[in-house]
Formats: sequence, structure tokens, C-alpha cells
Amino acid sequence: MKENYKKAPDILTNKDLDYLKDIFGWNHIAYKNEMEALNYIENDSVKDMINEATMVFEENMHNVLKIVKEEHNGK
Repeated sequence: MKENYKKAPDILTNKDLDYLKDIFGWNHIAYKNEMEALNYIENDSVKDMINEATMVFEENMHNVLKIVKEEHNGK
């Protein structure tokens, strides 16, 4: 039987998971690259900026994991 929804069901589709995987991957690569770059940067203001960027990348990765975990646990 076909069901009609007034609102889309609150689930993650395979396509959603693919997007989340990509988002996590982009942020993970950027995070690793910035962490490695810190070993070669001597300018403190540039280091501070890179540290701020790594915190954003790390937060993005945690947000993706949180979304997947909530979906897995049924919110």
C-alpha cells in the first residue's frame, strides 16, 4: 500500500549517508593537513589561525558522527 506523507519521514537515506561520508572525509583530510602544517609554521598569528581552522574541521567531523549516531540509536 502506498502511503502519502505530509512531511518526509525523519530518516537518513543511503544518499544522505554518502553525503555525510563525503563531508566527514573532506573535513578529516583538511584537519590532518592543517595539523601537519603546524609543524612547519613559525609565525604565531598564522599558527593561531590554523588552530582555529582545525577546531572547525574537528567540530564538523563530530557533528557528522553525532548525526549518524542519533540515527543509529533512533534519536
